[in-house]
Parts: sequence; structure tokens; C-alpha cells
Amino acid sequence: MAASGAFTSAGTTIEISNNLPASYDATGFEALSFTEIGEVSDLGEFGREYAEVTFNPLGDRRTVKRKGSYNDGNVSMTVARVPGEAGQTILQTALDSDESQSIKVTLQDGTVLYFTAQVMSYTTNVGSVDQITTASVTLGITEDIIEEAAS
Repeated sequence: MAASGAFTSAGTTIEISNNLPASYDATGFEALSFTEIGEVSDLGEFGREYAEVTFNPLGDRRTVKRKGSYNDGNVSMTVARVPGEAGQTILQTALDSDESQSIKVTLQDGTVLYFTAQVMSYTTNVGSVDQITTASVTLGITEDIIEEAAS
């Protein structure tokens, strides 16, 4: 039996830049200076999802299905809220801006995902006495996700 190629999320990082790439490709993103967002505990899931378009012709009873518009989704991120942490400060500033930010996610295996996003929310969760104070952040992905395989 072949060994599994699965890997954990441990070691994954997410970085932000308030500059946009000169060209929307890996080379354009690699030219930017990024700041790591600290104390991230969960990035959730994100990626392209198509709307289902259906049609029901009278001549047969089968529902015809096709892909419609697509949406690259949102990153719903949880961070330990740390005032003054450089990456979180950029997020908080970008919350009140209509400008997109450049995002770089590096997975444990070295794969890099680049995209632009708008900071849609930054909310505080105080919770209970036995809980770390966190912030929930939503990044609305605005352009295609570019994936660079690990080298």
C-alpha cells in the first residue's frame, strides 16, 4: 500500500499586504512585502463554488443542471486577539477601507495560495472565564486564488 500524502494544518501561515500586485500572478504577489497575521488558530475553508443553474424542459422530466456564476468564498479566521500585533493591526485598519488587501497562505507542505480580499469583519469574542479572548475575521475573496505548488 502506498504511503499517504496527507499532511496536517500545523505550521500554516497567513500573511497580509495592503499593496496589490503589479500583475495578478505568482510573480506579482512574490514582489510584495507581507506581514504575518499572528495568533491564528483556524482559517476555515475557502475556495471556488459554483451556483447551480437548473432547467426543467416540458418534453422530459429530467432536471438539467449547469454551472452558473462562481464565488471564491470567504476566509473565516479565528485569532487570539492581541492589540498591537502587526498583522491584526493591518486587518483592523483595512476593515474601514473599501480597498482589497493581498493575502498569502502558506500550507505546511510549502504550497502557497495567493489572492486578494476585503476585510469584511473583525469582531471580538470575550467568552467565558476559561477562554482566550479571540477575534473572528472574515476576508471576502475578490479575485481568483492562485496556487503555487511546493518546490
